Amino acid sequence: MNYSTNDSCSSEALQPDEPTDQAQSKEEVDAAVFPGDMGMLPLETRRVIVQLLLGPAVDGRRQANLWATLLRDEAAIRQRLHELFLELVIDPEQKVAFTRQVAADDIEIPILLRRANLTFMESVLILFLRQRLIQANTDGNRAVVSWLEMIEHLSVYERTGNVDHARFDKQCQGAIEKAKKLNFLQKIRGADDRFEVSPTLKLLFPAEEIQALTRTYQDIQQRGLSHHANGPLEGDDEEQSTGDEHE
Repeated sequence: MNYSTNDSCSSEALQPDEPTDQAQSKEEVDAAVFPGDMGMLPLETRRVIVQLLLGPAVDGRRQANLWATLLRDEAAIRQRLHELFLELVIDPEQKVAFTRQVAADDIEIPILLRRANLTFMESVLILFLRQRLIQANTDGNRAVVSWLEMIEHLSVYERTGNVDHARFDKQCQGAIEKAKKLNFLQKIRGADDRFEVSPTLKLLFPAEEIQALTRTYQDIQQRGLSHHANGPLEGDDEEQSTGDEHE
């Protein structure tokens, strides 16, 4: 009987080790997002990082769940991005967050984000959209623009005496499509020809760069569109390196 009691005590002493190991394995399995996953971040936090890398931004107004996760796990997200030489930029007022390359003079940093090369017409459109965004923010409104408004603004830059109107129209439409591809324009539900200008546009392009481009294009208009406006029509588009492009 004593033997039986001792055996029982020995069994009880051994029991905690085995279930504990099994419990730990179960926790690891539950935390894994995919088979063999060695990541430590929660699924939703990873989704935020992926969206930031895909770009151009996390939009808190349209992506409320991602925005909430971003604010909750900001420190961990910054840490992961720093490992990729990327800086997290957050504008809490606009509810927008995006990444940009870190700057360091003493080391050579590998570049993950590419600069977006914009043609002359694309740059003209970006300036127009950015100005519309600033005006709307000042008035406390959403920045909304129609397809026709964009076409009419771009038409100002058509070369005097141009005979290839079809080619110019194609350049204008291409500029709008590029803005849509970069998510600077977001279609308004139920309105095929109306778009909201993304708040990221104001943050991605430095004010001094915008001012320089504005002065250049104003000068082009005053000189009668003699040189730069020929580019899109002759297939020799002038490219402006403006902002970071996520691909």
